[in-house]
Amino acid sequence: MSAPIYSDALWEGASDPAVIRREGTPEWWMFYTQRRALLEGAGVEWVHGSRIGVAVSTDGGVNWRYRGVVDFGDGEGNTHWAPEVVRLDGSYHLYLTWIAGAPHEWAGHERHIVHFESDDLESWRRVGRVDLGSDFAIDAAVARTPDGRVRMWFKDEAEESTTWSAVSANGRSFVREGLAIGGAPHEGPNVFELGGWWWLIVDEWRGQGVYRGDDGVHWHRQAEPVLAEPGSHPLDRQVGRHADVVVRGDGIALIFYFTHPDWNGEELADASPLAARRTRIHVARLSVEDGRLVATREFPTVGHQFLPTD
Repeated sequence: MSAPIYSDALWEGASDPAVIRREGTPEWWMFYTQRRALLEGAGVEWVHGSRIGVAVSTDGGVNWRYRGVVDFGDGEGNTHWAPEVVRLDGSYHLYLTWIAGAPHEWAGHERHIVHFESDDLESWRRVGRVDLGSDFAIDAAVARTPDGRVRMWFKDEAEESTTWSAVSANGRSFVREGLAIGGAPHEGPNVFELGGWWWLIVDEWRGQGVYRGDDGVHWHRQAEPVLAEPGSHPLDRQVGRHADVVVRGDGIALIFYFTHPDWNGEELADASPLAARRTRIHVARLSVEDGRLVATREFPTVGHQFLPTD
């Protein structure tokens, strides 16, 4: 049954999960945007002013313990969105979307991706802002592609909210590369290798759009999205949003995503009703069948270990 695996007990707004193994331990760490769903503020102030929450599982994803928020050293009044956490050359790297303050409107506020580095997932040192040639860049995804270089994919809101890429030798200094995925607006790219192919998924707010390639650079769209059909659990009846993928190593990957269980995604005159704010984090199984990426939401999660611990 596609039951949720995690809910933020403080604000009920866990979203944009990023899941990574702490090397040398059985621990899996989930970093997420801690939206303030319960905040009674003006407009969309509740979706700003968020911190990056952390939950840890030591039993293969069966239970997740809230560990607090990441201290990036910039105070508590700014906005942190959409963490991406990867391991490169022996260090952990975290890329997040940073906005000054907690604005109550969507538009008119610069967004930048900022890079941090850590040896242990606990203490983070600032590397600096990633220069992506845009003042409206959000939602970083990072992976090392077959050519040996590190690439970042991101949503450029100044370019019709499409996905662009940048390239780096080591994940620290990036050069804007060009348009990766165009077309209708979308967000939340994620890139991974599975079943002999490279895959790029994007949140289209109607499920995850899927693109396939063989080099992590050039992409061809798959006709069918994933996570567009509801699961059976009452809290998993909506489309899967802004996802992260963990490749398990047995031909299976796990896709961590969030839903708005009380909101069907219809446009609202007021974007702040509580029913439209609450979120839950779920996990589904990904596999490759006849060259297509397939998601199975009816994946046993309650009481079942689904992440390796040894």
